[in-house]
Amino acid sequence: MLDIEYIENADKELYKLMDNEFDKFAIKNGVECNYKSFNFVAKNDDKIVGMIMGHSYYKEVYIEDLIVIEEYRNKHIGTKIMKTVEDYFKDKGFENINLTTYEFQAPEFYKKCGFEVEFIRKNKENPKLNKYYLVKYFK
Repeated sequence: MLDIEYIENADKELYKLMDNEFDKFAIKNGVECNYKSFNFVAKNDDKIVGMIMGHSYYKEVYIEDLIVIEEYRNKHIGTKIMKTVEDYFKDKGFENINLTTYEFQAPEFYKKCGFEVEFIRKNKENPKLNKYYLVKYFK
């Protein structure tokens, strides 16, 4: 009998199983998955003031989360973090960097960083929760 269980926090073994299965399926279809997580941390005098987390896979770099600590915002730290990620991945065979953000978060910031809006998923109840899908292609 099949049981489906909710798990609050997956352990490393579960992630390893998932990664292995994705890799096997990609190879079976003639594609290299090459999934790797990444994290960059911005520090000011050893104090963390911002960070970005994401992963690369197939031919894409995906930004999961970017945050700058509130008192350090509007000092170009987010822009410098984004530039660091771009510089790190630009000559490694990836085609683009992509991400999602909500209306209340940072769509205008990402546009200033050179990202293009691919589409917007409208939230019918709260426009602050309109979800932006953005991409920036490596040249």
